[in-house]
Amino acid sequence: MEAGQPAQRRAEGARDGARPLLSVRGLGIRFRTAQGVWQATRRIDFDIAPGERVGIVGESGCGKTITGLSILRLLPGNFAGLDGKILFDGTDLASCSAWQMRAIRGKRIAMIFQEPMSALDPVFTVGHQIAETLRVHTDVSYEEARAKTLEMLRRVGIASPERRIDDYPHQLSGGMRQRVMIAASLICGPQLLIADEPTTALDVTVQAQILELLRDISETSKTALMLITHDLGVVAETCTRMITMYAGEVIEDATVDEALVRPLHPYTSGLLRSLPHLSPRHGRLPSIPGRVPSIAEMPAGCRFRARCAHAAKGCEAEQKLQDAGGGRKVRCWRFAELNLPGALHPPDTPAAAKVATQ
Repeated sequence: MEAGQPAQRRAEGARDGARPLLSVRGLGIRFRTAQGVWQATRRIDFDIAPGERVGIVGESGCGKTITGLSILRLLPGNFAGLDGKILFDGTDLASCSAWQMRAIRGKRIAMIFQEPMSALDPVFTVGHQIAETLRVHTDVSYEEARAKTLEMLRRVGIASPERRIDDYPHQLSGGMRQRVMIAASLICGPQLLIADEPTTALDVTVQAQILELLRDISETSKTALMLITHDLGVVAETCTRMITMYAGEVIEDATVDEALVRPLHPYTSGLLRSLPHLSPRHGRLPSIPGRVPSIAEMPAGCRFRARCAHAAKGCEAEQKLQDAGGGRKVRCWRFAELNLPGALHPPDTPAAAKVATQ
């Protein structure tokens, strides 16, 4: 993370009072099940500034992907209702009609899905699929769309784009398919790019290349990036800010350096110390006891308290996402008295060193 100091400055710049590009307030999502209607997420609050790179992290089932899908209103068939506001450049997406959302998806907000092979249509060439997005949202000819598609394939690092543009998805490797997905998502120049586990099925080398590509595109085109992942190493390398989710709630919001060096929530601290590449090379790997509560049996008060070593009287009360100073937010009433350990091998950047000495 050589760009740690600039990343820290950009993250702080997002807190200067300028209107955010995306502002989510009180987001709650409900689904119908055979047992009734269940609340998947609740009280989700966060902002993303223009050009900012924000990582959404947490264990499987915490609500990361559903939160991303809700921004584009791409929720599954058993969706039962949505509370709160999703303000994108001043427009509440939660109140938009289906026609209005079609005009926004792919053009102003785009999404890269976890598995490119299932996201790409096997019966159309990759060039056709990229160009189709452009032709749906803009008034360009077939020739113009093909030329822009070639340019975008070249930009995302596809070798010999003149040949690959007429290939079908099955003719490409996993890394190349993901680059095609990135090209399709960027072809209309969106203001916000949502990437849901974009490197999960890729080997380490290709993963690093894709992350570098996303970071470079965000910096050069000023596209805001919302990166959904369970890998904190990916967030450390790519993002300027980290939002931690647990059991359908945002429990911490901080810059990446702040979160890695000095987390404020016990769950964030436990998550960091349970990762092999952030823990000692010798000795027992720390772990978080217990498991995430079922969506059907969410406890009252702090949802993490049954697993928390710092739980005390008062944790059974409702916990609000509160201001912790300097733009940080945390859902823990004890944060000021706890001195929680962060990553045992934090990023070696000036910004991280500054946080460590505060």
